[in-house]
Amino acid sequence: MTSAEAGGSGRWGGERIGELIFAAGILALGVYAFVGAFLIRTPAGAQVGPRVFPYLVSVILLGAGIALVVDVVRGRLGAKEEGEDIDPNATTDWWTMARLAALLVAVIFLLEPLGWWLSAAVLFGGAAWSLGAKRPWLGFVIGLILGIATQLLFGEVLGLFLPRGLAFDWWYGPGPLFG
Repeated sequence: MTSAEAGGSGRWGGERIGELIFAAGILALGVYAFVGAFLIRTPAGAQVGPRVFPYLVSVILLGAGIALVVDVVRGRLGAKEEGEDIDPNATTDWWTMARLAALLVAVIFLLEPLGWWLSAAVLFGGAAWSLGAKRPWLGFVIGLILGIATQLLFGEVLGLFLPRGLAFDWWYGPGPLFG
């Protein structure tokens, strides 16, 4: 397969640079996941600890990122999307991208004070509003239900740390809900 068949060209244009930025992002995410997994505390004497899955994910991300960088450098770009719903003349909606990025940053800072369950509701509702949903409140409600369900499953049943929020801990106390 030639580079032209794969949708690429031999020259460095905007499309090729964009794919290289995407590959670099995947690589950076893999490095971040690897460093984060290395910092996870494991109980003494544990054979298989909580680092296994993050290490696996970081290896997959690093491998995919390296493969993408090699492909882009060799000129093998991804094929362009050709569906009936694709508008090839559409431009990037930077305002929506900025709102989503701001929402993500806000959720990162609000995670500890609001807790996971309320942060998930804000994330789902905010994303629905940013993407132009007709009923963004429905995204908030779905996010709240999913947030409560994951909080109960991971935070309370499995004993993994998910922040419950300062207001909840102040009202209920820092101990487990059950038991």
